[in-house]
Parts: sequence; structure tokens; C-alpha cells
Amino acid sequence: MTPDLIAPVAVFDAGIGSYSIVAKIREKWPQKDIVYFADRASFPYGRKNAAELAEVMARTVTFLDGFAPSNIVIASNAPSIMVLDEVVKLTDTPVSGVLPPVKQAIAASKTGHVAVMGVASLIESPMFADFIAPFASSATVRGFNASGAIDHVENGDFLFEADKTAATVQGLVDEIRAADPAIDVMTLSSTHLPWLRTYFEKAAPDCLFLDPADAVVEALDIGPMGNGITHAVATEAPGFEIAEFEKMLAQIGVQLTITKVSL
Repeated sequence: MTPDLIAPVAVFDAGIGSYSIVAKIREKWPQKDIVYFADRASFPYGRKNAAELAEVMARTVTFLDGFAPSNIVIASNAPSIMVLDEVVKLTDTPVSGVLPPVKQAIAASKTGHVAVMGVASLIESPMFADFIAPFASSATVRGFNASGAIDHVENGDFLFEADKTAATVQGLVDEIRAADPAIDVMTLSSTHLPWLRTYFEKAAPDCLFLDPADAVVEALDIGPMGNGITHAVATEAPGFEIAEFEKMLAQIGVQLTITKVSL
């Protein structure tokens, strides 16, 4: 049964990553209604090409429009860079994406060398190259594939296999440092990566790590308040069952009953 929601903000990606944005919205606007959608059946977004992402985004936006939301937030960097311009044309609802905070990273850097960590499809895409090109005259911006670290969030290793997760994060940091020792700011440019922030800060205590979710929440035109309801819905697939997802959320202190949907 769907609760009575008043102009909710709809926040989604393929899994747990988007809950970091849900939490920030809830903290800032306790009475705002939220639809939290985890599209587990489409996991992982980060290994899809632009055409595949556009197809997933189209059916997702159509589904979320059924809740009459005030905003839809694509809580994933890959589709935000690769297909956002196409998605906004599919609905009259304002659609926001999550973009790497490169400008803020450059401003915070003492060396002018920054790293953008994200999924492979984002970092290797021509759209990402176009995104960072305008900064080339003022800084050195390099992208790094963090898909291995992101997998530790999606499968729950960051909660249950700390040593394994730490080793992957350390390996990624070592790769970044080997490529450019001058890098002193790194962006957590997947909404999964902020869950690993303590791991990254331990691996590189002299670096600053930026979470792009903060700017997304600040920019929202939030609309009318509701009753502070978080309505959680999810698709599922073999290996990504809702019961396991609820268990993972519970491990980070989030008690939600998730309604299964099919798109």
C-alpha cells in the first residue's frame, strides 16, 4: 500500500548509494516526503553504456512520475553526466543529477592536481572528457576507475569485510598516487563512495575527499512539506534480493520496509 505522499522528492539509483542523499534531505527537511527507489534489477549502472542507461532512466522516470514528485534526483554520477540532457526532456518534473565537484576540488587544492573517482563507464566516457576539458587551463584533473571499491558497497563488504575493503581502497589510492603524486584532493564521484570515506581518509590522511551530494541537496527547490515519510521501493534480481538489501540498510542503522516493484 502506497502512503499518502505530498509532492515527494524521488531519489534513485541502482542500490544503497542513493541513501546518502536521502539522509541529507531528511536531515535538512525533516517533514519532507521522500520516495527512495533502489533499482536493483538494473544494477550496476556503472557498467552500462549511454544507450543502456538512457533506456533505464526512461522507464524509471516514468515510474517515479506516478508519485507526482516535486523533484527527481538521479543519485548516480554516470547517468548524470552521460544521459541527463536526454532524461530531462522525458518529464515535466525537475530532474537533478549528481556531478563531480571538480570546481570545488580545484578551489580546495593546494597543488592544482585533483582526482575524480567514479565507475568505469563514467571515467572512460567521452562525456566525462568533455566535462573536465574546461578545467584544463587552470588545473590537472584526472579520472580514476573506482568500480572495485564501489562493488564493496553494493555487496555489503564495507560492513562485513573491513580488511578486504580496506585493501581495495588502499590499492586504488596507491594507483592514484603513482599516476600523479601531486594530487591532494579526490572527489567521491559515485554516491556509493561516501560510505567508504573513513577507509579513504585512513589510506590517504593528507588528502581532502569531497562528497558531491552536498551541492545536490543545497540546490533542490524542495516544494511543499509533507509528513516526513520515506517510502522505499525496489526492484530485485538474483543476487540482489530485497531481504538482503534491507539487512544491509539495517547494518548502517536504517530501518526501512521496502516494497517490491517491477518496471
